[in-house]
Amino acid sequence: MKLDHVGIAVEDLQAAGRLYESLGLACAGREELEEQKVTVAFYPLGETRLELLQSTDPEGPIGKFIARKGPGLHHLCVEVPDVAAALERLAAEGFQLIDRVPRAGAGGCKVAFVHPKSTGGVLLELSEKPRK
Repeated sequence: MKLDHVGIAVEDLQAAGRLYESLGLACAGREELEEQKVTVAFYPLGETRLELLQSTDPEGPIGKFIARKGPGLHHLCVEVPDVAAALERLAAEGFQLIDRVPRAGAGGCKVAFVHPKSTGGVLLELSEKPRK
């Protein structure tokens, strides 16, 4: 397992990206996830990435997050070999899950979220890379 990325909710993807680009990071790709009502941009940083998330709909998860808390740190993502198995283990141990089954994420990954109420206040994303 490893830290895959840090998710940061932003109001303006281009403006936020300029900050990281001025620090010498380069955008490694953008993707719109219609189901999650968000556009994401990834910035590699060492062995992890920063994921900037801009809402495409004020009623989407990121739109609601920004309305409640403003832009900023949204989640941590841990890469796991099997998201479904990790969800089963966490549910058996009493963790509160947002997703009971994996869903489609950026880059063809399978993802699921664990509720911050059971993780010390941190929204935790689990991500499984697509098999080659």
